[in-house]
Amino acid sequence: MGQKAGIQKAALVLSATLLLSTILGACSTGKTDSGEAAAGGTDQITIMLPNFEAENPPENSPVIQKLEELTKVDVNLQWVPSSSYEDKFNITLASGKLPDVMVVLGKSPSFINASRTGAFWELGPYLKDYPNLSQMNEIITNNASIDGKTYGIYRGRPLGRNGVTIRKDWLENLGLEAPKNLEEFYNVLKAFTTDDPDGNGKDDTYGLVASKFNGPWDNMQIWFGAPNKWGDDGSGNLIPAHETPEYMEALKFFRQIYSEGLVNKDFAVMDATKLPDPFVNGQAGVMIDVADNAQRMDQKILEKDPSATGRVDVLQAMEGPKGLRDMPTSGYSGMIAVSKSGVKTEDDLKKVLSFLDQLNEPELQALLSNGLEGKQYEKKGDYVVPTTDKLALRDLQGLNQMLMFLPEDRAFRIQPTPVREKVAEIQKANEEIVVPNPGEPLISDVYAQKGPQLDNIINDARIKFIVGQIDEKGFQDAVALWKSSGGDDYVKEVNELYAALK
Repeated sequence: MGQKAGIQKAALVLSATLLLSTILGACSTGKTDSGEAAAGGTDQITIMLPNFEAENPPENSPVIQKLEELTKVDVNLQWVPSSSYEDKFNITLASGKLPDVMVVLGKSPSFINASRTGAFWELGPYLKDYPNLSQMNEIITNNASIDGKTYGIYRGRPLGRNGVTIRKDWLENLGLEAPKNLEEFYNVLKAFTTDDPDGNGKDDTYGLVASKFNGPWDNMQIWFGAPNKWGDDGSGNLIPAHETPEYMEALKFFRQIYSEGLVNKDFAVMDATKLPDPFVNGQAGVMIDVADNAQRMDQKILEKDPSATGRVDVLQAMEGPKGLRDMPTSGYSGMIAVSKSGVKTEDDLKKVLSFLDQLNEPELQALLSNGLEGKQYEKKGDYVVPTTDKLALRDLQGLNQMLMFLPEDRAFRIQPTPVREKVAEIQKANEEIVVPNPGEPLISDVYAQKGPQLDNIINDARIKFIVGQIDEKGFQDAVALWKSSGGDDYVKEVNELYAALK
């Protein structure tokens, strides 16, 4: 979800017009920038991180104090509003004077350039020595890498996050089982459109709700056997997904469900923020997106009608010609990078990595996610009930931005609903069927320059094919335009990078 946008940003280097205040050279030495030893010889680490909340935790936050007590590290947090984080990040890079540790929001051109030119430690060779960091997922590590090297510890998110949210009450009303394969999926979409699933006697429902967000189409293509963005051509080279026969099979299915009215006619212009409305309002019966959308839809329906329990279910991918396949997310949301200007020696690096490893212990994950018992939450059996006290919450907010969740999220849970439990099961099960993108770690200069233009050619042609404005020859004409507009150069460069990486 945000990395692609970062990659497509144009500016490689910004001149420094403003220097962030940083505490330098103090990392892991037990000394402040004035050279004095920190209290009790405690190691000291400066971390730059974004805050998505209006207020930062105060320096005397009991949660931060507990963090320092448990880690025996004097933690100096440099907060930056999330809205201006990329700008501050670039200005700080240009200054050459970096804090010890920085949250990196994505593989932006400036981060890629800084990594390649030695501003950050390459962490790959060290991670095996740490119990939590050594358990980084291979696919996600690859996705987050630059030229196959690890310049940051990824902040983990569910890799198998995608799923199918469906109106369970409509299935029950029509006496249908939850669909498991593409044929059953089509039959459910048809029944939701033509068989009055809400029983109101009106022709006012349809199967699938989609918007101008490309995710659902990308997801369903994987079900049909198409590769995830890049696939093997059979001789060890990579070809783009849109050049495979499986991609065209998926397109023909999309065209069919559109022509039969099984998906909303206005999907190409519908704003993605409006996607939940038809589902919640009882017009559409299926959404294809992240599985955790199901718990949000369940909540929204219950807010409208507290008696409307059991209306929502969530399913795995539909089985296609190549079996069960699911499109993964990239599996991470930014990274934690260690700078060479702040952390100058290998010994200091190892101390920083020990601190970051410790942040993945269950006790530290719970502290930075949930806070302190009796202040930010109360215990209720195996679960926690968060406080609504805004002053208490201020002491915690934003601190989860330094968490990596390795090997998994081990913080305390709020009491789950049946839908929330099913979402967790599906995301876990999806990890066995996700189809990785072999091109994810490859940093293409052609794509950095022409990516948006190239993507638009294929996305526009896909929509035009689905809605019947062009036929198969028209789509092939668009592919030819893609090739001549830089696509051939892009494929050539990606394969050179892929060969070098292998």
